[in-house]
Amino acid sequence: MNTLAKTAESLSKYVSGPFAQAITAKVSEKVPTRLKETFLLRAFGFLKIPVLFFVSPTVVEATDERCVVKIALNRRTKNHLSSMYFGVLAAGADCAGGLIAMRHIQAEGKKISLIFKDFHADFLKRAEGDVLFTCEDGKAIHELVRKAIESGERVHMPVHVTATVPSKLGNEPVAQFTLTLSLKQKSK
Repeated sequence: MNTLAKTAESLSKYVSGPFAQAITAKVSEKVPTRLKETFLLRAFGFLKIPVLFFVSPTVVEATDERCVVKIALNRRTKNHLSSMYFGVLAAGADCAGGLIAMRHIQAEGKKISLIFKDFHADFLKRAEGDVLFTCEDGKAIHELVRKAIESGERVHMPVHVTATVPSKLGNEPVAQFTLTLSLKQKSK
């Protein structure tokens, strides 16, 4: 089973109901991978976390090691200074770190609750363009998922996300985030 099919199957667990499952099955057959992952992320947002749907994140890259999510600077996402609102920046960081964790949880085939326990942000520059949120903690997150399964206890780790505005500043960070990922296997 390819990664996209696994992702679609994973989201169909979170997005329940025959309608949602039929949509994810149809989408998996015909659409390129990046578009499918974006569609599934937005469907998850629409049904479970509406603010994610509202800011319309786009999956640029999603592997087991790295996740890159883009949020466009537009009327919905900017503040009174025409830069990205800090709440949207927080949502983007949540999205990048959460998506990679969801991929690893789904790959294990276990029911694991995922939540971010705390959040730290350093805003370095104004984000005056489309923002890319990059999380490269995939290997460590995979180890945490395995630890949650083996121990049966709640486990935590810091997840690092960097926000950049390539159109204005190249790879220079505009913000850096540290979110504490908390996982626990659900009881049967």
